[in-house]
Amino acid sequence: MRRLRSSTVVLGGMGVLAAAITACGAEPDRRCADPVTLEELPSYRCESGGGSGGSSGSSSSQGSYYYGGRVRDSHVTGGSFDRKAVSTGGFGCSSSGSGGG
Repeated sequence: MRRLRSSTVVLGGMGVLAAAITACGAEPDRRCADPVTLEELPSYRCESGGGSGGSSGSSSSQGSYYYGGRVRDSHVTGGSFDRKAVSTGGFGCSSSGSGGG
């Protein structure tokens, strides 16, 4: 059997620790999407319109940011228009959040 060198073990452990720390504080993925059809839109439609999600008067030319999830067939799925509703995951992250921001 081959033994691992201590430096390999230490470097591997540091990589796991770094991933855990950054995953906890990371923001979820953000995409621009139509709030009605859930179609992915170009980012400028959210930036120029100032859409922040949850607006009652939705225009077909203005999008809102959709957090988390993924894009399938040009439509977003598996996430939320509410950033706080999407967990970023990671090791040791609490679901209650850290507050502030």
